[in-house]
Amino acid sequence: MTGHPQQGRHGGSELRPMMITTTNELEGHRVTRPLGVVRGLTVRSRSVLGNLGASLQTILGGNITLYTELAEKARQEAFDLMVQHAQERGANAILAMRYDANEITDGVTEVLAYGTAVVVEPR
Repeated sequence: MTGHPQQGRHGGSELRPMMITTTNELEGHRVTRPLGVVRGLTVRSRSVLGNLGASLQTILGGNITLYTELAEKARQEAFDLMVQHAQERGANAILAMRYDANEITDGVTEVLAYGTAVVVEPR
């Protein structure tokens, strides 16, 4: 991700476009005000039916689409919450964006999206 505007898709209020990058700088822009770390956290569990369907997909091999969809939804929700947090602070960009995920217990996973919220302006 290199400084392209991102639009969130998580329900609720509409998220404004925001520049988000995994790098520490945004090409063509300068940071005028750092606003600190922002994050979005979601905790998801797999349903019994989802586990059953995924087990059948595991037997057949290949992409386990039920888990892929669950992971993508969790990442998108965490991402949108991070963007919302940045907007609440008045940011127009997020630098050094990262994801982290941990299994809390069997079948329950937390997904964290985080980065540094900043105000940038073109050089």
